[in-house]
Amino acid sequence: MGKGDIRTKRGKIYRGTYGNTRRKKAKKKQREKQPEPPKAG
Repeated sequence: MGKGDIRTKRGKIYRGTYGNTRRKKAKKKQREKQPEPPKAG
C-alpha cells in the first residue's frame, strides 16, 4: 500500500493513471434555466 500500489489513489497519482479509485474530473452538467413566472401583484 503506497506509491507502488496501482490499486490505491496514491499509486494512481504516482503513475499518472486514472481508474475507479482515481476518477478524472467529470464535467458538471449545466442545468437548463427555467424562466421565472411573472410575479402577480
